[in-house]
Amino acid sequence: MKIAVIDDYQDAFRTLRCYPKLDGHEVLVYHNTEKDPVRLAERLREAEAVILTQARSPFPRALIERLPRLRLVSQTGRSTGHIDIDACTEHGVVVSAAGFATPHPTAELTWRLILAALRHIPYEAQRLKQGHWQSTLGVCVKGKILGVYAFGRIGSLVANVGRAFGARVLCWGREGSLGRATTAGFDVAESRSAFFAETDILSLHPRSTLRRAASSRMRTFRA
Repeated sequence: MKIAVIDDYQDAFRTLRCYPKLDGHEVLVYHNTEKDPVRLAERLREAEAVILTQARSPFPRALIERLPRLRLVSQTGRSTGHIDIDACTEHGVVVSAAGFATPHPTAELTWRLILAALRHIPYEAQRLKQGHWQSTLGVCVKGKILGVYAFGRIGSLVANVGRAFGARVLCWGREGSLGRATTAGFDVAESRSAFFAETDILSLHPRSTLRRAASSRMRTFRA
């Protein structure tokens, strides 16, 4: 079988323990991304199975219709919002997705970004390489309002760390999200506009779709 792996930026696929199971198959791993459906179809034209790395590239009808040999699309991670499932079904393409993905790496990365922003770590690291020493003052998480939008598996981890750091955690999202946040003992904003107005540190964790960027982003507001 001819198998193509796309968007493996870090060349991590070959390091997986399951990779030897593909011995005997022709496997092509692409580390650079291609978003144009026509050019991506040219890249994948011989593939019988395609492995999508997370939700890094859309897999629309315009692409699926150009891949007559395709029989399987396998998605790492749970989200399939970037795949045209109807088009796959019409063309006899089976779609599979991981039933479980750990939220911890994303939550950890979120806190790395928050702390790096508050403490100016990228700037200070570059300054240090240039022979300078501490030209900015960092900001504590303690006493700040951490806004968590979408209190799901990732958002709940981020919220718990924020509480451990001494931040007041304020939550917003859909009804189910707000219910989970309340049950966990976190504050819920009076409204969506109030949530954004009150937040010092904002961490967004809505599920990704074709119209919305991927699952976790952070930006830091008032220091």
